Amino acid sequence: MTKKILPFILPLLITAPITQADINLIAIGKIDASYQDMSARTAGSLENGVAGNILGGIGSGLAYAGGNTFIALPDRGPNAVAYNSTIDDTTSFIERFQTVNLALAANPDYNPLTVGSLPYILTPQLTATTLLSSNQPLTYGSGGAPELNTANRYYFTGRSDGFNPVKKSTTASNARLDPEGVRVSNDGKTIFITDEYGPYVYQFSRTTGKFIKIFRLPGYYSVKNVRAVEKGADGEIAVNTVGRTTNKGMEGLAITPDGKTLVGIMQTELRQDTKKYCRIISIDIATGIYHEYAYLLTDGSGVSEIVAINNTEFLVDERDGKGLGDGSSAIVKKLFKIDLAETGKEITGTPIIGAGTSTLTKTPFLDVVASLGANGISADNVPAKIEAVAFGPDIIVGGETKHTLFIANDNDFLPTVGGIANPNQFFVFTFTDTDLPNFVPQTIAPFVLDKNDRG
Repeated sequence: MTKKILPFILPLLITAPITQADINLIAIGKIDASYQDMSARTAGSLENGVAGNILGGIGSGLAYAGGNTFIALPDRGPNAVAYNSTIDDTTSFIERFQTVNLALAANPDYNPLTVGSLPYILTPQLTATTLLSSNQPLTYGSGGAPELNTANRYYFTGRSDGFNPVKKSTTASNARLDPEGVRVSNDGKTIFITDEYGPYVYQFSRTTGKFIKIFRLPGYYSVKNVRAVEKGADGEIAVNTVGRTTNKGMEGLAITPDGKTLVGIMQTELRQDTKKYCRIISIDIATGIYHEYAYLLTDGSGVSEIVAINNTEFLVDERDGKGLGDGSSAIVKKLFKIDLAETGKEITGTPIIGAGTSTLTKTPFLDVVASLGANGISADNVPAKIEAVAFGPDIIVGGETKHTLFIANDNDFLPTVGGIANPNQFFVFTFTDTDLPNFVPQTIAPFVLDKNDRG
């Protein structure tokens, strides 16, 4: 693959009226899936022949970092093409996060009467790539240790066999990491990442990418019988009746505006729970004290993200797996509003939930498929994996201050699907205090990363 560094990407422009006091699409930006990131040291081919620094999957998680800066998170790496079924086609892709600039600029050619015109232009710019590592040795599968490892730096990878086989899935020394959700601390110095393999929540240095701390979940979130494969008679799903469902563990992560609490959500139910009963867990960052809540899937097949409106209210991204990237037509990509302060909804310490469990009340907030469809994007061109949601900076639209909401997709590191381009995309919506009356933005201290491969 010819190496390309991302200097800028021109946006795809679609229209949406912005005079209404509701949620409006104002810009779409995209990143070509054939680009490589800024970690030249990892550019060599992975086990499946894909470049080790392919710039893909970066909509698995998206976090606001102040100004026009965001943290974009790829998941465990390119494994959509079959090459080794004994490790679920995963590779020794070194886990990382990307720092991107998502600045909006007024579109001088905007015409509200023309379909295909949006009031703003979004031009994503990659500014830094940071690799994730630990000071302490990690457990790798045979041949899975990265060549970049040193005596005091051991890199996390996406290989599914990077675990200790005689311990539970929540073993902190496991090298395997499947990042799905990300948020930035209020001081701007660290990031928090959810992991599907554990599941658990990690804290890493934003400067060096080094592991700082792990937040453990209750024991009934982990699986006892750890395997390198998901399905089959001896796969992790078949041999476990308790714990997270393989590849459907902790998917989304929020941080409250006061910076004190992390709130994670599972993609689907735990193995012991009734189908569609997902768990939400809030974690006090200072003490590790947690509280649990139940969320009932009603429209989608899983949850991909959660983002804080204020210290108790959140938006939850519920979706199916249909759309661009799946070769089908999208049906469900919806955001629902919930409130953890709702009386009588806490289920902390309950090892099994299902019928009879009190679930959080959910209110529809945004139907992404319908919104994009109203702006000329057919359901088969809506990305299948709408997985990342983050509030962004306020902007002025028609003389009125509006809040922004950024939504991104995970393209599974696939440049094309069925001959159709499959880019990483960023959809930007505006809303007002009327839409979310209690919205409180997170304030993050300024933090600068120079343009190089960190970690």
